[in-house]
Amino acid sequence: MSQKPNKNNKVSLAKVAEAAGISKMTASRVLRGEGGYSEKTRAKVMAQVDALGYLPNRLATLFAGDTTSTFVGVSIPDLGNEVFAQVLEGIDQKLGSHGYQTVLGLTQHTLDQEESWIETVLSWQPAGLILTGRSHSPRALDMLKNAGVPIIEIWDLNSSPMDISVGIAHFDSGYEMGRYLVGLGYRAFGYVGTSHDVANAASRRLDGFTKAVTDGGGTLTRQFCLHDTANFYPGYYGTEQLLATGAHVECVFYQNDSMAFGGFQYCERIGLSVPEDIGIAGWGDMPISSVLSKRLTSIHVPHLKLGQAAAQAMVARLKGEPVEDSLNIGFLLVPGQTVKKA
Repeated sequence: MSQKPNKNNKVSLAKVAEAAGISKMTASRVLRGEGGYSEKTRAKVMAQVDALGYLPNRLATLFAGDTTSTFVGVSIPDLGNEVFAQVLEGIDQKLGSHGYQTVLGLTQHTLDQEESWIETVLSWQPAGLILTGRSHSPRALDMLKNAGVPIIEIWDLNSSPMDISVGIAHFDSGYEMGRYLVGLGYRAFGYVGTSHDVANAASRRLDGFTKAVTDGGGTLTRQFCLHDTANFYPGYYGTEQLLATGAHVECVFYQNDSMAFGGFQYCERIGLSVPEDIGIAGWGDMPISSVLSKRLTSIHVPHLKLGQAAAQAMVARLKGEPVEDSLNIGFLLVPGQTVKKA
């Protein structure tokens, strides 16, 4: 019969020192690499670390001396969004290859959540912070400006960042899609997305799309910004609501590919043929679009590359190497098969 782990059985530094026959202070110096001990003493300490399974408290070690932090705080809105999961993967891979650890925070798209996380993670004395988005609460901005560590804002490119910005021009990506669809002959458009109450990249994409449609002589006839997550089902019922209004809509632009996937499924369910009866365009070129019967018209964003570029910029800054203040990783329009051809 197995026993449950007991947190009181955790091996302490004092136990390691006792087993090695030295003082706790000397054992601590060995583990912190401070010097002032013989190689024989170091060998005895490390042998007991291995034998006892001792795990050092790295935060306590950091606070107790001048050890350089290897923690990098990284905040993303949520893990349910495939886009940010890929960005995080790129960040974590690149940071890990340089000996840094990711301390993750989920902000749930709210400034209050981000502010609380920033306050907490700064108390851990991180090497730097990587934040998603360019909008922060006034108090968060004050903390960031006084943090004394590199700050990288990702996702929505900012030409005048507080420190470093890595991302894409979301307005431009929306404009590119709108210009492309107008060029195909569409004039009456619908939009389905989530709430833009908090300034975010999706609102800038919609602004760019609307501008391109207007410039091309078209109209955004109807739009629905739902108080929900930007996933399959909201795209499905958002399309249902949009079409139920009876508004003349020739093509629907969605906040992302997951929502476009839901819209595609709804149109098929009610007998609308895509693109013969209605056009559908997404954003992000996400893997979910690969299971559609037709290649989704979308905007490709190199999400993994974005994360890697942000982490590389962080590492360069920490090493004192020159880094561009604003790094645009670009996007690419994917014509797809869900809109009609010119």
